[in-house]
Amino acid sequence: MLGLLLLQLLASCLWLGHSEVVTSFETSCPQFFFREVPPNEALEPQKPARICQRYENQYYFATLYDRKMRIPVYSAYIYQPGPGKRPRTWLVEPQLIGRNYPKTMEKEWTLLNRYNVSLEKLSQSQAILRDYKNLTGLNRGHLNPNGHHEDYSSRVATFTLTNIVPQDEKLNGGAWNNYEQQTMIRRTQGCTTTYVVVGAVPGNNYIAKGRVNKPSHLWSAACCLVGNSYTKAWGVIAENDKNQVELLTLGELEDTLTELYGRGQVSLFDSDCPRE
Repeated sequence: MLGLLLLQLLASCLWLGHSEVVTSFETSCPQFFFREVPPNEALEPQKPARICQRYENQYYFATLYDRKMRIPVYSAYIYQPGPGKRPRTWLVEPQLIGRNYPKTMEKEWTLLNRYNVSLEKLSQSQAILRDYKNLTGLNRGHLNPNGHHEDYSSRVATFTLTNIVPQDEKLNGGAWNNYEQQTMIRRTQGCTTTYVVVGAVPGNNYIAKGRVNKPSHLWSAACCLVGNSYTKAWGVIAENDKNQVELLTLGELEDTLTELYGRGQVSLFDSDCPRE
């Protein structure tokens, strides 16, 4: 009897340790952050949710999600680009509804029809497909882009509505895409491992009748290991209504974000990443 209780307790602990909406990135999916150190609390929104993005029983990246604005604050991942098809199916995060729902991202249809979740209940916790329909001048902009991943499953995992924001369509298809697909390739030459954090600064405008915030800025930061001892870092930022991307040092980006968020000094990576 005691052995059975111990087994049940162990199973419970294992389930908690692998749930998708977590209390701490450091204890649940630290591998996506340089030196296992996530950005500091200066980026934290009023109603945060920490998500270890799970698809087919594997974690692919981490997202700090803003439940109130219904957009991600940032997504963190390891840059591993590779060729392949672009997925087409959009997914949602069941555990934003409640911890008793699946630990892996699912289609809206699956939650509505297999788990009897109402669309109203789903929409309370996050953005839904309907929010992104009939947009003018905007489209669904990935923070963690599918093209930065090497296999199909990892690319599918980026197609969750907790990883996208309403992005200026010219920026998304122009200067931002050039940064993701060209500048990143040049900048990561010689890197053995590149850690990336991509984020969105909440703005004053909304889509979907005020449900989903349109960010004022998009930003990205990278810290890359060159060999065993040398690191290099950089950042970019873009206003979400202009087709321009500004290349910065990591320190310049952190100082800019400190002003934009207004919640104290922003730190995106462990101190071993050079700020100059």
